[in-house]
Amino acid sequence: MLVGRRAEQAALEQLLARAQGGDSGVLVVRGEAGIGKSALLQHMRETAVAVGFGVQDAAGVEAEAEFAFAGLHQLCAPFLARAVELPEPQQAALGVAFGLHEGAAPDRFLVGLAVLSLLAEAGPLLCVVDDAQWLDQASAQVLAFVARRVGAERVVMVFALRDPGVTDGEAFSGLPELRLAGLGASDAQTLLATAVRAPLDDVVRDRIVAEARGNPLALLELPRGAPAVQFAGGFELPDVVSVPRRIENGFQRRANSLPADARMLLVVAAAEPTGDAALLWRAAAELGIAREAAAPAEAAGLLEFDFRVRFRHPLVRSAVYRAATPTDRRRAHGALAAVTDQQVDPDRRAWHRAQALVGTDEDAAAELERSAGRARARGGLAAAAAFLKRAAELTPRPAVRAERALEAAHAKHEAGAPEALELLTVAAAGPLDAVAQARLQLLHARIAFHGARGGEGPRMLLDAAKALAPLDPALSRETYLDALDAAIVTGDRGPGGVRAVADAARAAPAPPESPRPVDLLLDGLVTTFTQGYAAGVPGLRRALDAFNRHERDDHAVNDGDDRRWLWLAGRTAMSVFDDQMVHALAARHVRLAREAGALATLPAALLVQSVMLVLSGDFSRAAEQTAIAAATRTVPVLHGQLILAAWRGRSDETTEVHATMVREAVGRGGRTEDFLAQYARAVLHNGLGDYPAALVAATRAFESDELTHSNLAHSELIEAACRSGRPEHATAALDQLSSRALASGTPWGLGLAARSQALVSTGPAAEEYYREAIEQLRNCRVATQLARTHLVYGEWLRREGRRQGARQQLRTAHQMLSDMGAEAFAARAARELRATGEHPRSRSAQPSDALTAQELTIARLVATGATSREVGAQLFLSPRTIEAHLRSIFRKLSITSRRQLRDLRLP
Repeated sequence: MLVGRRAEQAALEQLLARAQGGDSGVLVVRGEAGIGKSALLQHMRETAVAVGFGVQDAAGVEAEAEFAFAGLHQLCAPFLARAVELPEPQQAALGVAFGLHEGAAPDRFLVGLAVLSLLAEAGPLLCVVDDAQWLDQASAQVLAFVARRVGAERVVMVFALRDPGVTDGEAFSGLPELRLAGLGASDAQTLLATAVRAPLDDVVRDRIVAEARGNPLALLELPRGAPAVQFAGGFELPDVVSVPRRIENGFQRRANSLPADARMLLVVAAAEPTGDAALLWRAAAELGIAREAAAPAEAAGLLEFDFRVRFRHPLVRSAVYRAATPTDRRRAHGALAAVTDQQVDPDRRAWHRAQALVGTDEDAAAELERSAGRARARGGLAAAAAFLKRAAELTPRPAVRAERALEAAHAKHEAGAPEALELLTVAAAGPLDAVAQARLQLLHARIAFHGARGGEGPRMLLDAAKALAPLDPALSRETYLDALDAAIVTGDRGPGGVRAVADAARAAPAPPESPRPVDLLLDGLVTTFTQGYAAGVPGLRRALDAFNRHERDDHAVNDGDDRRWLWLAGRTAMSVFDDQMVHALAARHVRLAREAGALATLPAALLVQSVMLVLSGDFSRAAEQTAIAAATRTVPVLHGQLILAAWRGRSDETTEVHATMVREAVGRGGRTEDFLAQYARAVLHNGLGDYPAALVAATRAFESDELTHSNLAHSELIEAACRSGRPEHATAALDQLSSRALASGTPWGLGLAARSQALVSTGPAAEEYYREAIEQLRNCRVATQLARTHLVYGEWLRREGRRQGARQQLRTAHQMLSDMGAEAFAARAARELRATGEHPRSRSAQPSDALTAQELTIARLVATGATSREVGAQLFLSPRTIEAHLRSIFRKLSITSRRQLRDLRLP
């Protein structure tokens, strides 16, 4: 029965209505335990069935959270017969993820795309995932990814998460939310009347309502567990115990009142998360429990038996399990282990067996270690970490225990779990050999850096690199490069700064006879930061060429290493002003991350590519890359959004994204986020013509080793300083930019340097520099800087009184900036044109103007001859969604075929 949830019902029904019209919808329903999430979801199921939707359920179970893709399998199991219609790579990824066959760790993106396609073909469909905070990590990531890419599939996805106090639902942050509050007094009294048939005087009723605090389950359950005398004397108001805890306590009291066999049967059911009734009865028989023991538990309203075992509420399961004695829990897990088929489900058997033990057991620990290997092979890092952690606890020999704890810590860190440091403490108790000790030191340093992004990270990484030098020279060199990259990113110019780290890295072991690209990159950066930019450029170019050749050589065995370092290589290509190399390396990084399903590295790869697309003036493609990265919910996507918003001249959006970055950076440092935000603000304010504000922001950005390394800050600072009438503030940036441009010798660098020299020059010298800048920048892909050069040259000509020449430059600037969507800079060019006495012409309308950024991206890909399935794989959308977008594209462009689309000249 739903009482007092009219607005919430309407919101859910609206999702279904939109899906009936050919759209899709996603909603996360949050609230404390018992607040009414399950009842609301049941209402939606019934409504969906009534309007012709299929309904598919899944639920997270706390005890099931260690099994990779378990929750996803619940949701997809009825549709797996259709998997044969999927492209072979998607079939293979799904099969490995679900343990149907062996293979390499599955590509998470392919798994997500396969799930999206399966759900799309089953539509119209309502997918309900209850207790999503308990989903295993792999399932949560994939389902959140799918939720962010549903389009026109007629699929509605609803996730219910327990809140507050549960952090395991972070994968779903950023999705549309419906937060349930407690019922109002009137609705609470109405619901209470359905639970207590006996008359209640006003005082007792008000006390019950006050104790329940609007929680519907509390209103239904607390009276059931209260002694009858309390109805006469009135309820006692609650202590500090939360309402969900009081409800759970009520369930515990009800369970404890049952006969011993019924209580034990409940414990077994609570320990067996799959709800397999046949398995439960086999375990009960193992314990000597007859089927009649179920009757009291069912009569008490705690659970029901059918083909599946269902608890009345998830709180019943947790209440029963927590209330059970350690001995009873071990008996339950032991019985489940005994009746679980080792051939069919070896991992769950190993897990139950491990929970049934006291003390140590090498056989059980080794079995868990094998389970960890299988979990890792399926891409379940969190599951592998959980198996290894328990294996370490069961290991009798200290040296082996330390090794397993170290492996568990590595897996926890890779999975992004916070317990890695705790496991490192276990591993440190040893004994560990020298190599393992050095690996421990390295992992500790990486955790420290990624956790806080502070100055301690580079120093700790240096210490680890030194320790590894005599033991593993190759890993030592990589760790020195890690330390250098960390110093660049943190921007700390103290003892842990770039120069100090580069000096220390000169002690790195010699590279092998055939140095790897990563070896060349380390040597090039060390030379750059210790001997100067000009000395380092040749080595950096050799390193970048090596990374580029590596792709052509197709050394697949090294793709993982390349994927790790292409993030730094791409930024290094920016540092030598090589726009072609940045595009090539960024495209390769994105491709490798996609192929590997690397959720952790794809956003960083997309960020570098997105920044270069922005600088190239291709804002629509940059926006689509940012949208794809947004499906992974990681910080780099915010960096891309920030830079794109600033170049578009959208002040409110830039401020909003910056505020989000600041919130998400709390607790792990924020220097990089702050410096990047200052760069974005400098671009924004230069576009708006607020040069003093741009100067403040650009000065701050120029303090960052990261932004000076990638050459993003220099030109913004120089323009802001000159336009503010304070050219002396540009001296250091101009000197550095000019010397770097000369050393690099590329059109991008030489063009920026010439423009910057023009800004500080006068007379014929200034004009010569402006013309040189335009000529150079025409020969590279950085269209935004070419357009801005036409703009500042036009502004200079106007101030020189040369209106005709100014108009020509400003018209060009206005056209280019308008076409790419740099709204603030285009408006600045328009103001300057009006000042010359010419009204800026409106941009000529193009048929493609009616397309959204995503539609334009799809149109471009289809125009190359790609199929809907191929485009969907590229953009992580289902073929059905691509087809829906194509219908919209055809309508807007007044065409009827893909052939006509290929004939159009799309921007």
